[in-house]
Amino acid sequence: MMTKRYFGTDGIRGRVGQSPITPDLILQLGYAAGKVLAHAQSNGTERPRVIIGKDTRISGYMLESVLEAGLSASGVDVLLVGPMPTPAVAYLTRALRLQAGIMISASHNPFDDNGIKFFSAEGTKLPDQMELAIEALLEQPLECQSSAQLGRVRRMDDAAGRYIEFCKSTFPARMDLKGLRLVVDCAHGATYHIAPLVFHELGAEVIAMGNTPNGLNINDRCGATHLSTLQARVVAETADLGIALDGDGDRLMMVNAHGQVHDGDQLLFAIVKHRQGQAGFAGGVVGTAMTNLAVEKAFLQRGIPFVRAAVGDRHVLEMMRARNWTWGGENSGHIICHDKHSTGDGIISALQVLAAMVEHQTTLRDYTAEVTLYPQRLINVRTSQRIDLEQNPRVQATVQAALQALQGNGRVLLRASGTEPLIRVMVEGENLAQVEHWAQALATTVEAEAKAQ
Repeated sequence: MMTKRYFGTDGIRGRVGQSPITPDLILQLGYAAGKVLAHAQSNGTERPRVIIGKDTRISGYMLESVLEAGLSASGVDVLLVGPMPTPAVAYLTRALRLQAGIMISASHNPFDDNGIKFFSAEGTKLPDQMELAIEALLEQPLECQSSAQLGRVRRMDDAAGRYIEFCKSTFPARMDLKGLRLVVDCAHGATYHIAPLVFHELGAEVIAMGNTPNGLNINDRCGATHLSTLQARVVAETADLGIALDGDGDRLMMVNAHGQVHDGDQLLFAIVKHRQGQAGFAGGVVGTAMTNLAVEKAFLQRGIPFVRAAVGDRHVLEMMRARNWTWGGENSGHIICHDKHSTGDGIISALQVLAAMVEHQTTLRDYTAEVTLYPQRLINVRTSQRIDLEQNPRVQATVQAALQALQGNGRVLLRASGTEPLIRVMVEGENLAQVEHWAQALATTVEAEAKAQ
């Protein structure tokens, strides 16, 4: 497999105005993607059709325009849906029988980042071969089609309504959310006009927050990556639950009535525990290297197979499909229920957790009480220098010292982020003070070695 120059684990992402997120390169990207899609079109008689969605970043307008121009120049028809969650784009791509979906988003990153994600006709991430084919064309000249062959562009006005109904359809028809008081944090992102309506139309009393985007406030001290405001609001409003989504709507975190956070590991456990009690339950669960050890043990105690994939929802889904399993996820809040959707979806995942609570007439804290998470400390070391973590003697010596101190009841994970210039240092164990000590020691060593490069 050739090394990709632009595509990472979650599409193409970076700081707006810096390569690769520049107008000229994204114009070329639209053209290259259009040419690859046209070549892949099986019957050759119809032009490929593509949908473009975006989150609420101010740069989305610029990137949408140049992507649209590049695709049209290559002869591809385009549907524009405006601000829309990433999983909505995946759903609409599949539902409308389109050749691809494109989402303009940098997910949980700050507003001055942005990115481009592609979905296949099945609503899943593009295969590696197609990403490599697109990259190969990025270096070629842009040759516009003749006027008669240009792609047509139109706006789709009912996209939000279609997606709202799809989300609601994943919640059991015999149930409703009446009597539940929910605080829903939309992170000033792509779910701002969708998530509150989904839960309200199913009967819940909804208190919306993070639902006034201005192009600059996406993920700003709110949403699934900044939970303190939601925690306080849930307690102040005497709500039953808080629901936190990220900027593009594919991550989920929840806060119980006492203001305690439930991460993706705990929510995945709640969903699978609920499904285990239903007819036809089969298969296991895919986590990642970041999945808490306590969750793995809880699944195994229930007789549910559990395996770890590399970090990233793309890798989780690949392993799920390889094993023909239905559930997988990450502690960051990416949760995939493959019987409900082709990709991770924060709103749909929340509905599956709520279904468990409603059916068993319980609280989230009580339903997940059998899982007591091991203390886990994650430190992000920002660095522009690449460092070979596996071969660096000082880093590896510190890793071995940490593992020896944990005495087999913990884990150490070092990895480079696939979406940001960071090295993520994670230590997990039974003793919080020990975990904090070794996480800081490792982060200090990694930072020093990176600077020495």
